[in-house]
Amino acid sequence: MDKLIIQGGVPLNGRIRVSGSKNAALPILMASILVDEPITFTNVPRLRDIFTTLKLLNILGCVSTFEDDCVRVESCDLKHEAPYELVKTMRASVLCLGPLLARLGRAKVSLPGGCAIGARPVDMHLTAFERMGATFDLDSGNIMGTCEHGLTGAHIQFPFPTVGGTENVLMGAALARGETILENAAREPEITDLANFLNACGARITGQGTSIIRVQGVDRLTGCAYRIMPDRIEAGTYLAAAAITDGELVLEDCPFHELDAVVTKMREMGVWINEREDGVVARRGTELVGVDVMTMPFPGFPTDMQAQIMALMTMARGSSVIEETIFENRFMHVQELVRLGAKIRLSGRTAMVRGVESLKGAPVMASDLRASASLVVAALAARGETEVLRIYHLDRGYEGIEKKLTNVGARIRRVPE
Repeated sequence: MDKLIIQGGVPLNGRIRVSGSKNAALPILMASILVDEPITFTNVPRLRDIFTTLKLLNILGCVSTFEDDCVRVESCDLKHEAPYELVKTMRASVLCLGPLLARLGRAKVSLPGGCAIGARPVDMHLTAFERMGATFDLDSGNIMGTCEHGLTGAHIQFPFPTVGGTENVLMGAALARGETILENAAREPEITDLANFLNACGARITGQGTSIIRVQGVDRLTGCAYRIMPDRIEAGTYLAAAAITDGELVLEDCPFHELDAVVTKMREMGVWINEREDGVVARRGTELVGVDVMTMPFPGFPTDMQAQIMALMTMARGSSVIEETIFENRFMHVQELVRLGAKIRLSGRTAMVRGVESLKGAPVMASDLRASASLVVAALAARGETEVLRIYHLDRGYEGIEKKLTNVGARIRRVPE
């Protein structure tokens, strides 16, 4: 197991290229199960979750190769079982459920694992597929699903705009008989990217990016070449890093418009952010000032950026308040930021942050993917040395983060823990 050692207090200056989106690539790769011809994906990030997904696809009968940022997938002899050994490490594994039901009429998928940031039940996925004709049993921790005569289009109304549920049902509906209507669907850009990929393969999907998505089922999907969208959360993390270190970064291939809620709040804090032809530029315009943030489904402020903006708030003048409305257990980074000298008080799902003049390095431990990122952001500004332990979480979502940061002046290195 590795750790990062960071000598903070150095302004970051230079250019960083934003990698392909993990949260877009995972469902799009799972959608390969639906396609009966070879597919080529580009701009795929080299991350632990991506390699886990490709292992799972291989087990399910989708043979893949991965070279540079290019993945080629071809479904050969499809299987219907997703084993616990892989599913336990990555919650997105449950996204093979819809494609397997649609293509094979049956699926056996272990209950998912992933980051320990609160309950994320799959009930809404199963209820939607039951409306489409599937039946389910739970046996020894496995979801056993069957739809003997295939999935049938239905009117699905989600009680909450679930990202995973929208993606899973969207994939299943692509090969279902008749029309499927998804109401109160999640609107995240990664869902739009998934729908655009399916349409490139011959699906008939409209309304992606809105709360009502319509899918006209087709008999088959064909191969194509498709480029994964850039990662808005990685981009937001580097915006925070530029601001907290009082440096200036240019982010290449940055999904600027998908970051609107993040950019708006950072500008309120005093961060100068502007889009130009060669990328998005970010630097601290004035001293940082406190703001209030409430996490919400897209187009609101993303829960995946909550920890990183909290790191920025720790050095902002005055007080800030964060209300976490998506996950009930997503403040595990708070005590680690306090170890660096932050002043944060928790009350239920609300965190109150009072800015300090400086942070001081200390050993800290990452509890999940985005918590890891917040600790790195804070450590870049902290005086002295910070050790970030358990960075295997970080490797699930940030491609070559220490190399990218080193290239813009950070004093950061990876060593065995």
